Amino acid sequence: MKFLRPIFICLIASSILVSCFEDQDDNLIAASEINDFIWKGMNVVYLYKSEIPDLANDRFSTIEEYNNYLNSFTTPENLFESLIYDRQNIDKFSVLIPNYVEFLQQQQGVSINNGADFLFYLEPGSQTDVFGIVRLVFEGSPADNANVQRGQIFNAVDGVPLTTSNLGNLLNQDSYTLNFADYNDNGTPEVADDSIESNGQSVSLTKINFTKNPVVQSNILNLNSGNVGYLMYTSFNNNFESELNAAFANFSANNVQHLVIDLRYNPGGVINTAARLGSMITGQFNGQVFSKLFYNEDLQSNNTDFNFTNTITGGGAINSLNLDKVYILTSERSASASELLINSLEPYLADVVHIGDITSGKTQASITIFDSPDLTIDGVNPSHTYAMQPLIAISVNKDDVEVPATGIVPDILLRESPRNFGVLGDVNEPLLAAALADIEGLGRGFSTASETPTPVDYTSKDAKFSDRLLIMPENFNFQKSFLLD
Repeated sequence: MKFLRPIFICLIASSILVSCFEDQDDNLIAASEINDFIWKGMNVVYLYKSEIPDLANDRFSTIEEYNNYLNSFTTPENLFESLIYDRQNIDKFSVLIPNYVEFLQQQQGVSINNGADFLFYLEPGSQTDVFGIVRLVFEGSPADNANVQRGQIFNAVDGVPLTTSNLGNLLNQDSYTLNFADYNDNGTPEVADDSIESNGQSVSLTKINFTKNPVVQSNILNLNSGNVGYLMYTSFNNNFESELNAAFANFSANNVQHLVIDLRYNPGGVINTAARLGSMITGQFNGQVFSKLFYNEDLQSNNTDFNFTNTITGGGAINSLNLDKVYILTSERSASASELLINSLEPYLADVVHIGDITSGKTQASITIFDSPDLTIDGVNPSHTYAMQPLIAISVNKDDVEVPATGIVPDILLRESPRNFGVLGDVNEPLLAAALADIEGLGRGFSTASETPTPVDYTSKDAKFSDRLLIMPENFNFQKSFLLD
């Protein structure tokens, strides 16, 4: 009950505040309730509460003072941002969710999308012209059915050249046509003389309600040094643990002796699922501490250990490989539970070989909270659709080591580039090739010697939440299930 006490205190204030607005416009009532929810929720769970004076338990001495404070903000977004600690350097991840109905679909891996994920770069020599490259195509999606392939480049949508200013509007449409192009490096390692040249080819895509299976690819490669299992995994989603476990059953049946986990497009997810993946990789540490979470000063009773286990969600037995070494591929988009997996395995395995780019650097965990008495979706306030995903805890490994805020530096630094994108799972794809070379004992002579175009930071409207992997497990319980996303 200690956890709920601050909420119950706030609920008394809530009933008074609502009565003050009974004779006003419904929109004003909703706005007041949204702001009330934002302050209460952040006051209870926010990891950096002690750093924000306005979140202090004794901040307001009267209901009138509290009411005036809430009404001083013109939008819920403004209030939320005022309660974030050092947005540029520390808390880059807490988000306010204006429509939890869409969010609840996306957290299950379901969203309105066409099944193609993209990366974007500035055209060489330009600060405004943009080109995109297909990074991933999900099986059975509209993009897959249209034969869209990883590595295809496009520089226009609906015949309109892509720029930094129109990128969002063009790709947020439910239907559009990608106009393809070719990347010409002119035979030199320098980017400055590269060019993007339209080739006259195109494909039309329409978004549908589509579920992305995060177990994108599971292959077995036969090397002289033994069988290698390769897994492309895009989110720690507990709804797909059976598919993940089945991949490891196949690895085990084929006597996989080396394992490459590809997390380059994995922004995080459920901590429990990360612990289960760690248990599939190993198996010899059942019951030992995998990861820990530490909360704000008011919620220390919620500090939690997550252990290695031998069962998945639903109780099925985990298929473990009992390895003492693993290879993990990352990019700068690898975050949270992906970083937690690396950090949590380090104290146990003889070697965690990390290949790719420096990771995102998100050591904190978060949950989704709703405007309800216990901050879960049960009994949610029907007058608005706002929810929040604030940072609530710090994640550490069994030795209390955090993921650095600057990210985890790989053993082999090798950035993905549109100049040489490669086919996922192919032995010649650069990141996988680096892992296989190390497995075969050919050395670690890989580097980022060649230049790459300048990336453009863009998240499509339909992937706004799913790409950040704001997932909450079904039947969420604050003291038992947590996210790292």
